[in-house]
Amino acid sequence: MIMSTPERAWPTTDAHDELTLLWELLRFQRHTALGKATGTTLAEAIETPLATSPLMSILGVIKHLTAVERHWLTRVAGGADLPSLWTEDPDSDWRITPTDTPTTVLNAYRAEWALAETAMAPLHPDDQALGDPTRTTRWTLNHVIQETARHVGHLDILRELADGSTGE
Repeated sequence: MIMSTPERAWPTTDAHDELTLLWELLRFQRHTALGKATGTTLAEAIETPLATSPLMSILGVIKHLTAVERHWLTRVAGGADLPSLWTEDPDSDWRITPTDTPTTVLNAYRAEWALAETAMAPLHPDDQALGDPTRTTRWTLNHVIQETARHVGHLDILRELADGSTGE
């Protein structure tokens, strides 16, 4: 079983600081993703019920989101010299390995948040990404927010198919 449901906080509705709002939106989506995986058994978390997406499981989505954060926030925006979580196999981040459990995968996702936020701490919205000057901090954060939100929708479906749970 996975740890207890994470706490979510809605982003500030009267925000005046763009960067703070972007981070709050991302944190909200992150915690929503965790909430979708929390409380599943290993069997439920690795189930791939969608015939057209044979690698899409709850843990696969979380592993993918971890790789997304490593690439876009930690490496591209923050310029951190850490290894990519993507390999020559374009589906590697979706594949479940024998060592993947709900606890290990969710802990890796949470650990990546800290790496990303540390790498990006000195940046402002208009700053060029340290690992790719063709992008800005604003662009990379918005990209990861939309990617995370899209996959939270997938997690909604996967969780409902796994055990009937619905809602945020």
